Amino acid sequence: MTIAVWILGDQLLACHPALAPYQEDKARVRVVILESQARLRRLPYHRKKLVLLVSAMRHYAGYLRANGWQVDYRIAADALSGLKAQVAEQRPEWLETMAASEYRGRLFQHSLPERLGIPIRVLANTQFLSGRYDPFPDAGGRQRVVMENYYRRMRRHFRLLMSEDGEPIGGRWNYDAQNRKPLPKEIAAPAFQRFEADEITRQVMLEIEQAGVGTGEASGFDLAVTHAQAQQALQDFLDHRLGLFGAYEDAMSAEQAVLFHSRLSPYLNLGLLEPLDVARRAEERYLMGNAPINSVEGFIRQVVGWREYIYWQYWRLMPDLERQNFWQAQRRLPEFFWNGETQMDCLRHAIQRALKDGYTHHIERLMVVANFCLLAGVDPQEVNAWFLSSFVDAYEWVMAPNVFGMGLHADGGMVGTKPYIASANYINKMSDYCQGCIFDHRQRTGAEACPFNYLYWNFLIEHESQLRANPRMGPNVLGLSRLDGDERRRIQAAAQQFLEALE
Repeated sequence: MTIAVWILGDQLLACHPALAPYQEDKARVRVVILESQARLRRLPYHRKKLVLLVSAMRHYAGYLRANGWQVDYRIAADALSGLKAQVAEQRPEWLETMAASEYRGRLFQHSLPERLGIPIRVLANTQFLSGRYDPFPDAGGRQRVVMENYYRRMRRHFRLLMSEDGEPIGGRWNYDAQNRKPLPKEIAAPAFQRFEADEITRQVMLEIEQAGVGTGEASGFDLAVTHAQAQQALQDFLDHRLGLFGAYEDAMSAEQAVLFHSRLSPYLNLGLLEPLDVARRAEERYLMGNAPINSVEGFIRQVVGWREYIYWQYWRLMPDLERQNFWQAQRRLPEFFWNGETQMDCLRHAIQRALKDGYTHHIERLMVVANFCLLAGVDPQEVNAWFLSSFVDAYEWVMAPNVFGMGLHADGGMVGTKPYIASANYINKMSDYCQGCIFDHRQRTGAEACPFNYLYWNFLIEHESQLRANPRMGPNVLGLSRLDGDERRRIQAAAQQFLEALE
């Protein structure tokens, strides 16, 4: 009798837990990898994401075969029909798989015994550190868990940047105050490592373009699609950008999209890289004296703090998370989100980058795109669908907590402690977008006023009572006291005119 091992497309681990027990008995196992056409078409995903996913899956099948595994790579209408075909052909004793990272996928896995008529073993997901250690095992319901507290417990447990006496190296947990510098004109980030498409990837690009599905373009695809290439991408970041990552991690630039960011999230989310290894490689750079503490700590916080916290919150808050709408936002997503044709320079740069490359860094996503959607009252479900469709690293587990939680505060504060809203002043401070924009970042109202200004103040006016209840919003709400009745009316009129024009 044989065993079927189903490996999901975003679980391309070099050492997969479903295969580990059979290293000495490979002949007993047949691996099935499914290219589900229904899953690839659930939303208009970015074509570069589709190329990344499908090419990485096909390369992974080759990797497993080269290591002695029997692999059936199936292109099927949907996952169920593909698995039924596998079971009918192989007649396995049981099917083994690793728990999906997404809610609907895991529900589907647990429905398979009845649908396939054979036993199913669903193993714990090992792609996330929170699957090995839960810092808050008793947190449930509406109990708030702050990311900083989560992060500190993760650091302690996995002993990252920790001294022998259990204290953070450098004497501080967080170097955020050093990591908020705008990018000086004279500093240019090094060129980003690009990978030439091989025959497999070129074939996938052709198929994706011919299928006519998705958004953006497959042409120009240059991402890593194998473990070896992902390791090269990690090495490139450590060698060339980690040193200045911290200082400029919040900076935005019209000319430089990646800056000193790692752009490793697509590989972590597919299993081509593993989080603890990535974090320890960065830690080594500090311990060897090759990178400053603020950069290394800031990067580790992204990997074992933010990323793990978001995944943990996703599983704690689903399935209700995707129905949250704390501000009762109902506006449709503006059409320019699908073509980038807006006169607001910051939004145009961020959206056009997403449409072209499937990438913008986290501050552009949070403080430009999500900030605008929150201030403009856009329906959270439409915003979430756009984020899922537009980025190469987008998966439900990462986008739902970030959009409904951190980005739009639609969950009422379970993920983030406050709404991340800002006027044009923040964008001008952290970027060079405002310099060539037709709107004036200093004006609150008037024909040349930046929409971020009157939308920001209009949001404060509309939700003043709710915002006053949040102690972290005190300085923002206090600013309303400086507005007299006439100024408030001008702000609200400008906001209303702008929002009506969006529709």
